[in-house]
Amino acid sequence: MTLMDHLPILPVLLPAATAMLLLALGDARLRATRVVALVSATLALLLSAALLRQADAGALLVYRLGDWPAPFGIALVVDRLSALMSLLTAVVALPVLLYASSGWDARGRHFHALFQFQLMGLHGAFVTGDLFNLFVFFEVLLIASYVLMLHGLGRERLRAGLHYVALNLAASVLFLIGVALIYAGTGTLNLADLALRVPQATGTDAALLQAGALILVAVFGFKAALVPLSLWLPATYAAASAPVAALFALMTKVGVYAMWRVHGVAFGASAGESALLAQPLLLPLALLTCALGVAGALAAHSLARLVAWLNVASVGTILAGLGLYGSGAWAAALYYLPGSTLVVALLFLLSELLGRQRGASADTLEPAPIVAQPVLLGLMFLLAGVAIAGLPPLPGFVGKVMLMQAAAGHAWVAGVWAVLLLMGLGSLLALARAGSVLFWQARAGDDGGAGGAPATARCLAAVLLLLAASVALSLGAGPVQRYTQAAAQQLGDVEGYARAVLQPRDGTGTPARPYTGQSNDEETRR
Repeated sequence: MTLMDHLPILPVLLPAATAMLLLALGDARLRATRVVALVSATLALLLSAALLRQADAGALLVYRLGDWPAPFGIALVVDRLSALMSLLTAVVALPVLLYASSGWDARGRHFHALFQFQLMGLHGAFVTGDLFNLFVFFEVLLIASYVLMLHGLGRERLRAGLHYVALNLAASVLFLIGVALIYAGTGTLNLADLALRVPQATGTDAALLQAGALILVAVFGFKAALVPLSLWLPATYAAASAPVAALFALMTKVGVYAMWRVHGVAFGASAGESALLAQPLLLPLALLTCALGVAGALAAHSLARLVAWLNVASVGTILAGLGLYGSGAWAAALYYLPGSTLVVALLFLLSELLGRQRGASADTLEPAPIVAQPVLLGLMFLLAGVAIAGLPPLPGFVGKVMLMQAAAGHAWVAGVWAVLLLMGLGSLLALARAGSVLFWQARAGDDGGAGGAPATARCLAAVLLLLAASVALSLGAGPVQRYTQAAAQQLGDVEGYARAVLQPRDGTGTPARPYTGQSNDEETRR
Protein backbone atom coordinates (compact mmCIF):
# COMPACT_ATOMS: atom_id res chain seq x y z
CA MET A 1 0.00 0.00 0.00
CA THR A 2 1.16 3.53 -0.74
CA LEU A 3 0.83 6.70 1.26
CA MET A 4 -2.10 7.76 -0.92
CA ASP A 5 -4.01 4.65 0.18
CA HIS A 6 -3.94 6.00 3.73
CA LEU A 7 -4.90 9.55 2.72
CA PRO A 8 -8.42 9.57 4.29
CA ILE A 9 -7.04 8.99 7.79
CA LEU A 10 -3.97 11.23 7.59
CA PRO A 11 -5.79 14.54 8.31
CA VAL A 12 -7.00 12.90 11.54
CA LEU A 13 -3.73 11.25 12.56
CA LEU A 14 -1.53 14.27 11.81
CA PRO A 15 -3.06 16.69 14.37
CA ALA A 16 -3.35 13.85 16.93
CA ALA A 17 0.37 13.06 16.62
CA THR A 18 1.25 16.76 16.59
CA ALA A 19 -0.75 17.37 19.76
CA MET A 20 1.11 14.60 21.61
CA LEU A 21 4.45 15.97 20.40
CA LEU A 22 3.51 19.46 21.55
CA LEU A 23 2.54 18.16 24.99
CA ALA A 24 5.96 16.56 25.21
CA LEU A 25 7.67 19.82 24.22
CA GLY A 26 5.75 21.76 26.86
CA ASP A 27 5.04 25.48 27.12
CA ALA A 28 8.63 26.38 28.02
CA ARG A 29 9.74 25.88 24.41
CA LEU A 30 7.23 28.26 22.89
CA ARG A 31 9.21 29.05 19.74
CA ALA A 32 9.66 25.36 18.88
CA THR A 33 6.01 24.71 19.69
CA ARG A 34 4.91 27.41 17.27
CA VAL A 35 7.12 26.06 14.49
CA VAL A 36 5.86 22.50 14.92
CA ALA A 37 2.22 23.63 15.05
CA LEU A 38 2.52 25.79 11.92
CA VAL A 39 4.36 23.07 9.99
CA SER A 40 1.66 20.58 10.97
CA ALA A 41 -1.11 22.96 9.89
CA THR A 42 0.62 23.49 6.55
CA LEU A 43 0.95 19.74 5.99
CA ALA A 44 -2.72 19.30 6.91
CA LEU A 45 -3.63 21.87 4.28
CA LEU A 46 -1.65 19.98 1.63
CA LEU A 47 -3.19 16.64 2.66
CA SER A 48 -6.71 18.08 2.58
CA ALA A 49 -6.07 19.58 -0.86
CA ALA A 50 -4.88 16.17 -2.11
CA LEU A 51 -7.97 14.57 -0.57
CA LEU A 52 -10.25 17.03 -2.36
CA ARG A 53 -8.45 16.42 -5.65
CA GLN A 54 -9.06 12.68 -5.33
CA ALA A 55 -12.69 13.14 -4.25
CA ASP A 56 -13.31 15.44 -7.21
CA ALA A 57 -12.70 12.47 -9.51
CA GLY A 58 -16.08 11.16 -8.32
CA ALA A 59 -15.09 7.97 -6.52
CA LEU A 60 -15.77 7.57 -2.80
CA LEU A 61 -12.64 6.93 -0.76
CA VAL A 62 -13.34 4.26 1.86
CA TYR A 63 -10.75 3.48 4.54
CA ARG A 64 -11.56 0.45 6.70
CA LEU A 65 -9.62 0.54 9.98
CA GLY A 66 -8.13 -2.85 10.80
CA ASP A 67 -9.44 -4.06 7.44
CA TRP A 68 -12.74 -4.97 9.09
CA PRO A 69 -15.64 -4.88 6.62
CA ALA A 70 -18.38 -2.32 7.09
CA PRO A 71 -20.77 -2.12 8.86
CA PHE A 72 -19.02 -4.23 11.54
CA GLY A 73 -15.78 -2.27 11.59
CA ILE A 74 -14.95 1.42 11.63
CA ALA A 75 -14.96 2.98 8.18
CA LEU A 76 -13.83 6.44 7.16
CA VAL A 77 -15.60 7.67 4.04
CA VAL A 78 -14.57 10.66 1.94
CA ASP A 79 -16.82 12.05 -0.75
CA ARG A 80 -16.91 15.54 -2.23
CA LEU A 81 -18.68 17.02 0.80
CA SER A 82 -16.27 15.46 3.32
CA ALA A 83 -13.26 16.60 1.30
CA LEU A 84 -14.65 20.14 1.01
CA MET A 85 -15.20 20.41 4.77
CA SER A 86 -11.77 18.97 5.54
CA LEU A 87 -10.08 21.47 3.22
CA LEU A 88 -12.12 24.35 4.67
CA THR A 89 -10.97 23.34 8.15
CA ALA A 90 -7.33 23.40 7.07
CA VAL A 91 -7.70 26.71 5.22
CA VAL A 92 -9.16 28.41 8.30
CA ALA A 93 -6.80 26.75 10.77
CA LEU A 94 -3.48 27.89 9.28
CA PRO A 95 -4.12 31.68 9.35
CA VAL A 96 -5.81 31.43 12.76
CA LEU A 97 -2.80 29.56 14.14
CA LEU A 98 -0.49 32.18 12.63
CA TYR A 99 -2.53 34.92 14.33
CA ALA A 100 -2.49 33.11 17.68
CA SER A 101 1.30 32.79 17.44
CA SER A 102 1.60 36.56 17.73
CA GLY A 103 1.06 36.33 21.49
CA TRP A 104 -2.36 34.84 22.23
CA ASP A 105 -0.86 31.37 22.63
CA ALA A 106 1.26 32.55 25.57
CA ARG A 107 -1.75 33.59 27.68
CA GLY A 108 -2.53 30.07 28.85
CA ARG A 109 -1.15 26.56 28.95
CA HIS A 110 -1.02 24.03 26.10
CA PHE A 111 -2.78 26.26 23.56
CA HIS A 112 -1.21 24.61 20.52
CA ALA A 113 -1.80 21.04 21.71
CA LEU A 114 -5.47 21.82 22.39
CA PHE A 115 -5.75 23.52 19.01
CA GLN A 116 -4.45 20.36 17.33
CA PHE A 117 -6.83 18.14 19.28
CA GLN A 118 -9.72 20.30 18.11
CA LEU A 119 -8.50 19.99 14.52
CA MET A 120 -8.39 16.21 14.99
CA GLY A 121 -12.02 16.26 16.12
CA LEU A 122 -13.09 18.48 13.23
CA HIS A 123 -11.39 16.41 10.55
CA GLY A 124 -12.62 13.19 12.15
CA ALA A 125 -16.24 14.36 12.26
CA PHE A 126 -16.10 15.15 8.55
CA VAL A 127 -14.67 11.79 7.41
CA THR A 128 -16.27 9.29 9.78
CA GLY A 129 -18.74 6.86 8.27
CA ASP A 130 -20.90 6.05 11.30
CA LEU A 131 -22.96 7.86 13.91
CA PHE A 132 -21.17 6.58 17.00
CA ASN A 133 -17.77 7.75 15.82
CA LEU A 134 -19.38 11.04 14.85
CA PHE A 135 -20.30 11.33 18.53
CA VAL A 136 -16.73 10.40 19.53
CA PHE A 137 -15.18 13.06 17.32
CA PHE A 138 -17.78 15.57 18.52
CA GLU A 139 -16.58 14.95 22.07
CA VAL A 140 -12.90 15.23 21.09
CA LEU A 141 -13.39 18.64 19.52
CA LEU A 142 -15.72 19.79 22.30
CA ILE A 143 -13.35 18.82 25.13
CA ALA A 144 -10.59 20.80 23.42
CA SER A 145 -12.96 23.71 22.82
CA TYR A 146 -13.94 23.84 26.52
CA VAL A 147 -10.37 24.66 27.50
CA LEU A 148 -9.74 26.92 24.50
CA MET A 149 -12.90 28.85 25.33
CA LEU A 150 -11.44 29.70 28.75
CA HIS A 151 -7.93 30.36 27.37
CA GLY A 152 -6.64 33.63 28.82
CA LEU A 153 -9.34 33.64 31.52
CA GLY A 154 -11.31 36.78 32.43
CA ARG A 155 -14.64 37.15 34.25
CA GLU A 156 -16.83 37.40 31.15
CA ARG A 157 -15.02 34.53 29.45
CA LEU A 158 -15.42 32.32 32.53
CA ARG A 159 -19.14 33.07 32.80
CA ALA A 160 -19.82 32.38 29.12
CA GLY A 161 -17.53 29.34 29.18
CA LEU A 162 -19.40 27.68 32.04
CA HIS A 163 -22.69 28.10 30.16
CA TYR A 164 -21.06 26.73 27.02
CA VAL A 165 -19.76 23.63 28.82
CA ALA A 166 -23.03 22.91 30.64
CA LEU A 167 -25.19 23.23 27.52
CA ASN A 168 -22.86 21.09 25.41
CA LEU A 169 -22.77 18.36 28.04
CA ALA A 170 -26.57 18.26 28.00
CA ALA A 171 -26.53 18.09 24.19
CA SER A 172 -24.03 15.21 24.35
CA VAL A 173 -26.38 13.22 26.58
CA LEU A 174 -29.21 13.79 24.10
CA PHE A 175 -26.89 12.73 21.28
CA LEU A 176 -26.31 9.36 22.96
CA ILE A 177 -30.04 8.88 23.56
CA GLY A 178 -30.81 9.65 19.91
CA VAL A 179 -28.10 7.28 18.70
CA ALA A 180 -29.38 4.52 21.01
CA LEU A 181 -32.93 4.86 19.65
CA ILE A 182 -31.71 4.72 16.06
CA TYR A 183 -29.66 1.62 16.84
CA ALA A 184 -32.69 0.02 18.51
CA GLY A 185 -34.75 0.61 15.37
CA THR A 186 -32.20 -0.55 12.78
CA GLY A 187 -29.41 -2.49 14.49
CA THR A 188 -26.77 -0.34 12.81
CA LEU A 189 -25.05 3.02 13.13
CA ASN A 190 -23.05 2.89 9.91
CA LEU A 191 -24.40 5.75 7.78
CA ALA A 192 -24.35 3.75 4.55
CA ASP A 193 -26.09 0.77 6.17
CA LEU A 194 -28.51 3.14 7.88
CA ALA A 195 -29.52 4.69 4.57
CA LEU A 196 -30.54 1.21 3.35
CA ARG A 197 -32.31 0.14 6.52
CA VAL A 198 -34.34 3.26 7.33
CA PRO A 199 -36.67 2.91 4.28
CA GLN A 200 -37.53 -0.66 5.32
CA ALA A 201 -38.31 0.13 8.96
CA THR A 202 -42.02 0.00 9.83
CA GLY A 203 -44.21 -0.01 12.92
CA THR A 204 -42.35 0.14 16.23
CA ASP A 205 -38.95 0.24 14.56
CA ALA A 206 -40.00 3.26 12.51
CA ALA A 207 -41.32 4.99 15.63
CA LEU A 208 -38.02 4.42 17.45
CA LEU A 209 -36.13 5.69 14.44
CA GLN A 210 -38.22 8.82 14.16
CA ALA A 211 -37.91 9.56 17.88
CA GLY A 212 -34.14 9.20 17.69
CA ALA A 213 -33.93 11.28 14.53
CA LEU A 214 -35.99 14.11 16.05
CA ILE A 215 -33.73 14.12 19.11
CA LEU A 216 -30.76 14.45 16.76
CA VAL A 217 -32.49 17.41 15.09
CA ALA A 218 -32.31 19.15 18.45
CA VAL A 219 -28.70 18.07 19.04
CA PHE A 220 -27.42 19.11 15.63
CA GLY A 221 -29.59 22.23 15.75
CA PHE A 222 -27.87 23.22 18.99
CA LYS A 223 -24.42 22.62 17.53
CA ALA A 224 -25.33 24.60 14.41
CA ALA A 225 -27.05 27.41 16.38
CA LEU A 226 -30.48 26.84 14.84
CA VAL A 227 -33.37 28.84 16.37
CA PRO A 228 -34.44 28.48 19.18
CA LEU A 229 -31.17 26.83 20.22
CA SER A 230 -28.89 29.64 19.06
CA LEU A 231 -29.11 32.18 21.87
CA TRP A 232 -26.03 30.80 23.61
CA LEU A 233 -23.69 31.47 20.69
CA PRO A 234 -23.24 35.28 20.49
CA ALA A 235 -22.17 35.71 24.12
CA THR A 236 -19.89 32.67 23.97
CA TYR A 237 -18.13 33.58 20.74
CA ALA A 238 -17.83 37.26 21.67
CA ALA A 239 -16.23 36.35 25.01
CA ALA A 240 -13.67 33.93 23.50
CA SER A 241 -10.25 35.14 22.41
CA ALA A 242 -10.09 36.22 18.76
CA PRO A 243 -8.27 33.16 17.34
CA VAL A 244 -10.50 30.78 19.30
CA ALA A 245 -13.66 32.53 18.07
CA ALA A 246 -12.33 32.39 14.51
CA LEU A 247 -11.73 28.64 14.83
CA PHE A 248 -15.18 28.26 16.39
CA ALA A 249 -16.64 29.53 13.10
CA LEU A 250 -16.10 25.91 11.99
CA MET A 251 -17.92 24.47 15.00
CA THR A 252 -21.37 25.46 13.79
CA LYS A 253 -20.56 23.90 10.40
CA VAL A 254 -20.02 20.53 12.09
CA GLY A 255 -23.65 20.68 13.21
CA VAL A 256 -24.71 21.63 9.69
CA TYR A 257 -22.67 18.78 8.23
CA ALA A 258 -24.17 16.24 10.65
CA MET A 259 -27.68 17.48 9.81
CA TRP A 260 -26.88 17.01 6.13
CA ARG A 261 -25.63 13.45 6.57
CA VAL A 262 -28.43 12.27 8.85
CA HIS A 263 -31.53 14.25 7.95
CA GLY A 264 -30.62 15.15 4.39
CA VAL A 265 -29.48 11.69 3.27
CA ALA A 266 -30.38 8.88 5.70
CA PHE A 267 -33.80 10.44 6.44
CA GLY A 268 -34.16 12.05 3.02
CA ALA A 269 -36.71 11.58 0.28
CA SER A 270 -36.13 7.81 -0.06
CA ALA A 271 -36.49 6.98 3.68
CA GLY A 272 -39.90 5.30 3.49
CA GLU A 273 -42.16 6.09 6.45
CA SER A 274 -39.46 8.37 7.87
CA ALA A 275 -38.88 10.32 4.64
CA LEU A 276 -38.18 14.05 5.02
CA LEU A 277 -38.82 13.81 8.74
CA ALA A 278 -37.10 17.13 9.51
CA GLN A 279 -38.49 19.10 6.55
CA PRO A 280 -41.55 20.59 8.33
CA LEU A 281 -39.21 21.99 11.01
CA LEU A 282 -35.99 22.68 9.20
CA LEU A 283 -36.90 25.28 6.58
CA PRO A 284 -39.05 27.60 8.76
CA LEU A 285 -36.55 27.40 11.64
CA ALA A 286 -33.68 28.13 9.24
CA LEU A 287 -35.45 31.26 7.95
CA LEU A 288 -36.15 32.36 11.52
CA THR A 289 -32.46 31.82 12.28
CA CYS A 290 -31.55 34.19 9.43
CA ALA A 291 -33.99 36.81 10.71
CA LEU A 292 -32.83 36.52 14.33
CA GLY A 293 -29.18 36.68 13.30
CA VAL A 294 -29.68 39.94 11.41
CA ALA A 295 -31.79 41.44 14.21
CA GLY A 296 -29.07 40.56 16.70
CA ALA A 297 -26.41 42.12 14.47
CA LEU A 298 -28.42 45.34 14.22
CA ALA A 299 -28.76 45.49 18.01
CA ALA A 300 -25.17 44.50 18.84
CA HIS A 301 -23.07 46.85 20.97
CA SER A 302 -19.69 45.36 20.08
CA LEU A 303 -18.12 44.23 16.83
CA ALA A 304 -17.38 40.70 18.11
CA ARG A 305 -21.02 40.18 19.11
CA LEU A 306 -22.15 41.59 15.75
CA VAL A 307 -19.96 39.07 13.94
CA ALA A 308 -21.29 36.25 16.14
CA TRP A 309 -24.87 37.15 15.16
CA LEU A 310 -23.88 37.25 11.49
CA ASN A 311 -22.46 33.76 11.96
CA VAL A 312 -25.90 32.68 13.18
CA ALA A 313 -27.51 34.27 10.11
CA SER A 314 -25.08 32.52 7.76
CA VAL A 315 -25.89 29.15 9.35
CA GLY A 316 -29.58 29.86 8.79
CA THR A 317 -28.89 30.49 5.11
CA ILE A 318 -27.07 27.15 4.71
CA LEU A 319 -29.79 25.23 6.56
CA ALA A 320 -32.45 26.92 4.43
CA GLY A 321 -30.75 25.39 1.40
CA LEU A 322 -30.73 22.00 3.12
CA GLY A 323 -34.39 22.41 4.09
CA LEU A 324 -35.42 22.96 0.45
CA TYR A 325 -34.37 19.34 -0.27
CA GLY A 326 -33.18 19.52 -3.85
CA SER A 327 -29.83 19.15 -5.57
CA GLY A 328 -29.97 22.76 -6.82
CA ALA A 329 -30.62 24.14 -3.33
CA TRP A 330 -27.97 21.88 -1.82
CA ALA A 331 -25.43 23.02 -4.40
CA ALA A 332 -26.24 26.65 -3.55
CA ALA A 333 -25.86 26.04 0.18
CA LEU A 334 -22.57 24.21 -0.34
CA TYR A 335 -21.31 27.10 -2.48
CA TYR A 336 -22.29 29.64 0.21
CA LEU A 337 -20.82 27.64 3.11
CA PRO A 338 -17.03 28.06 2.64
CA GLY A 339 -17.19 31.75 1.76
CA SER A 340 -19.31 32.66 4.78
CA THR A 341 -17.09 30.62 7.11
CA LEU A 342 -13.92 32.31 5.88
CA VAL A 343 -15.40 35.80 6.24
CA VAL A 344 -16.75 35.16 9.75
CA ALA A 345 -13.32 33.90 10.86
CA LEU A 346 -11.71 36.95 9.23
CA LEU A 347 -14.09 39.35 10.99
CA PHE A 348 -13.41 37.81 14.41
CA LEU A 349 -9.68 38.41 13.93
CA LEU A 350 -10.30 41.89 12.54
CA SER A 351 -12.52 42.85 15.48
CA GLU A 352 -9.66 42.09 17.86
CA LEU A 353 -7.16 44.04 15.74
CA LEU A 354 -9.47 47.05 15.73
CA GLY A 355 -10.23 46.75 19.43
CA ARG A 356 -6.54 46.66 20.29
CA GLN A 357 -6.05 50.03 18.57
CA ARG A 358 -9.05 51.77 20.18
CA GLY A 359 -7.79 51.96 23.73
CA ALA A 360 -10.22 51.25 26.57
CA SER A 361 -13.22 51.19 24.23
CA ALA A 362 -11.89 48.01 22.56
CA ASP A 363 -14.39 46.78 19.95
CA THR A 364 -17.41 48.43 21.59
CA LEU A 365 -19.46 50.36 19.05
CA GLU A 366 -18.98 53.79 20.57
CA PRO A 367 -16.81 56.79 19.62
CA ALA A 368 -13.14 56.26 20.50
CA PRO A 369 -9.67 57.37 19.40
CA ILE A 370 -8.92 56.75 15.74
CA VAL A 371 -7.22 53.45 14.97
CA ALA A 372 -3.54 53.42 14.07
CA GLN A 373 -4.05 51.85 10.63
CA PRO A 374 -7.37 53.27 9.41
CA VAL A 375 -6.81 52.79 5.67
CA LEU A 376 -5.58 49.19 5.75
CA LEU A 377 -8.02 47.96 8.39
CA GLY A 378 -10.83 49.97 6.83
CA LEU A 379 -10.33 48.33 3.43
CA MET A 380 -10.25 44.90 5.05
CA PHE A 381 -13.45 45.66 6.92
CA LEU A 382 -15.11 46.95 3.76
CA LEU A 383 -14.27 43.83 1.74
CA ALA A 384 -15.33 41.52 4.55
CA GLY A 385 -18.59 43.44 4.97
CA VAL A 386 -19.36 43.25 1.26
CA ALA A 387 -18.72 39.50 1.35
CA ILE A 388 -20.84 38.69 4.40
CA ALA A 389 -23.70 40.94 3.27
CA GLY A 390 -23.89 39.09 -0.03
CA LEU A 391 -23.01 41.88 -2.46
CA PRO A 392 -21.44 41.15 -5.87
CA PRO A 393 -19.02 39.86 -6.94
CA LEU A 394 -17.99 37.91 -3.81
CA PRO A 395 -19.20 34.34 -3.07
CA GLY A 396 -22.03 35.33 -0.72
CA PHE A 397 -23.85 37.04 -3.58
CA VAL A 398 -23.51 34.08 -5.96
CA GLY A 399 -24.59 31.61 -3.27
CA LYS A 400 -27.71 33.58 -2.40
CA VAL A 401 -28.68 34.00 -6.06
CA MET A 402 -28.28 30.26 -6.58
CA LEU A 403 -30.41 29.60 -3.51
CA MET A 404 -33.19 31.94 -4.64
CA GLN A 405 -33.20 30.32 -8.07
CA ALA A 406 -33.44 26.87 -6.47
CA ALA A 407 -36.43 28.03 -4.37
CA ALA A 408 -38.46 28.92 -7.50
CA GLY A 409 -41.60 26.79 -7.57
CA HIS A 410 -41.29 25.80 -3.90
CA ALA A 411 -44.21 26.51 -1.54
CA TRP A 412 -41.89 28.68 0.60
CA VAL A 413 -40.42 30.66 -2.31
CA ALA A 414 -41.83 34.00 -1.11
CA GLY A 415 -40.47 33.47 2.40
CA VAL A 416 -37.04 32.40 1.16
CA TRP A 417 -36.70 35.39 -1.17
CA ALA A 418 -37.97 37.87 1.41
CA VAL A 419 -35.72 36.60 4.19
CA LEU A 420 -32.57 36.42 2.05
CA LEU A 421 -33.06 39.90 0.60
CA LEU A 422 -33.87 41.47 3.97
CA MET A 423 -30.99 39.58 5.51
CA GLY A 424 -28.59 41.15 3.02
CA LEU A 425 -30.03 44.62 3.67
CA GLY A 426 -29.95 44.19 7.45
CA SER A 427 -26.37 42.87 7.41
CA LEU A 428 -25.29 45.81 5.28
CA LEU A 429 -26.93 48.30 7.66
CA ALA A 430 -25.39 46.66 10.73
CA LEU A 431 -21.91 46.68 9.21
CA ALA A 432 -22.30 50.24 7.89
CA ARG A 433 -23.26 51.41 11.38
CA ALA A 434 -20.29 49.59 12.88
CA GLY A 435 -17.89 50.94 10.23
CA SER A 436 -19.01 54.52 10.70
CA VAL A 437 -18.44 54.31 14.46
CA LEU A 438 -15.12 52.48 14.20
CA PHE A 439 -13.54 54.59 11.48
CA TRP A 440 -15.32 57.95 11.28
CA GLN A 441 -16.41 58.96 14.77
CA ALA A 442 -13.98 60.22 17.41
CA ARG A 443 -14.95 60.60 21.03
CA ALA A 444 -15.54 64.17 22.13
CA GLY A 445 -12.40 65.74 23.55
CA ASP A 446 -9.98 63.37 21.79
CA ASP A 447 -7.14 64.98 19.87
CA GLY A 448 -7.39 62.49 17.04
CA GLY A 449 -4.33 60.50 18.04
CA ALA A 450 -4.26 56.76 17.61
CA GLY A 451 -5.42 54.70 20.56
CA GLY A 452 -2.98 51.83 20.21
CA ALA A 453 0.02 50.37 18.44
CA PRO A 454 -0.26 49.18 14.83
CA ALA A 455 -0.97 45.50 14.20
CA THR A 456 2.02 43.23 13.82
CA ALA A 457 2.97 41.79 10.43
CA ARG A 458 2.02 38.30 11.62
CA CYS A 459 -1.52 39.38 12.57
CA LEU A 460 -2.01 41.27 9.32
CA ALA A 461 -0.71 38.31 7.33
CA ALA A 462 -3.26 36.01 8.99
CA VAL A 463 -6.16 38.31 8.14
CA LEU A 464 -4.88 38.83 4.60
CA LEU A 465 -4.63 35.07 4.06
CA LEU A 466 -8.29 34.62 4.98
CA LEU A 467 -9.23 37.56 2.78
CA ALA A 468 -7.22 36.12 -0.10
CA ALA A 469 -8.97 32.75 0.30
CA SER A 470 -12.34 34.49 0.10
CA VAL A 471 -11.31 36.41 -3.01
CA ALA A 472 -9.97 33.18 -4.55
CA LEU A 473 -13.45 31.67 -4.20
CA SER A 474 -14.78 34.56 -6.29
CA LEU A 475 -12.10 34.22 -8.94
CA GLY A 476 -12.73 30.47 -9.14
CA ALA A 477 -16.51 30.77 -9.02
CA GLY A 478 -17.04 28.54 -12.06
CA PRO A 479 -15.01 25.52 -10.89
CA VAL A 480 -16.30 25.89 -7.32
CA GLN A 481 -19.89 25.97 -8.56
CA ARG A 482 -19.34 22.85 -10.66
CA TYR A 483 -17.78 21.10 -7.67
CA THR A 484 -20.69 21.93 -5.34
CA GLN A 485 -23.22 20.83 -7.95
CA ALA A 486 -21.41 17.50 -8.30
CA ALA A 487 -21.25 17.20 -4.50
CA ALA A 488 -25.00 17.78 -4.19
CA GLN A 489 -25.74 15.14 -6.82
CA GLN A 490 -23.38 12.69 -5.12
CA LEU A 491 -25.19 13.20 -1.80
CA GLY A 492 -28.42 12.16 -3.49
CA ASP A 493 -26.92 8.87 -4.71
CA VAL A 494 -27.72 6.83 -1.60
CA GLU A 495 -27.31 3.47 -3.32
CA GLY A 496 -23.94 4.40 -4.77
CA TYR A 497 -22.71 5.53 -1.35
CA ALA A 498 -23.90 2.29 0.26
CA ARG A 499 -22.39 0.15 -2.48
CA ALA A 500 -18.98 1.80 -2.10
CA VAL A 501 -18.92 1.49 1.70
CA LEU A 502 -20.51 -1.94 2.17
CA GLN A 503 -18.95 -3.88 -0.67
CA PRO A 504 -16.65 -6.70 0.48
CA ARG A 505 -12.91 -6.60 -0.08
CA ASP A 506 -13.21 -8.80 -3.18
CA GLY A 507 -14.89 -5.86 -4.94
CA THR A 508 -17.98 -7.78 -6.07
CA GLY A 509 -20.15 -4.77 -5.32
CA THR A 510 -22.60 -6.78 -3.21
CA PRO A 511 -23.34 -5.27 0.20
CA ALA A 512 -21.50 -7.04 2.98
CA ARG A 513 -24.76 -7.78 4.75
CA PRO A 514 -28.26 -7.32 3.33
CA TYR A 515 -30.97 -5.93 5.59
CA THR A 516 -33.33 -8.58 6.97
CA GLY A 517 -35.26 -6.51 9.48
CA GLN A 518 -33.34 -7.99 12.42
CA SER A 519 -30.83 -6.40 14.73
CA ASN A 520 -27.11 -7.05 14.64
CA ASP A 521 -27.31 -9.35 17.66
CA GLU A 522 -30.07 -11.44 16.13
CA GLU A 523 -28.21 -11.81 12.84
CA THR A 524 -24.96 -12.66 14.64
CA ARG A 525 -26.68 -15.45 16.59
CA ARG A 526 -28.05 -16.87 13.33
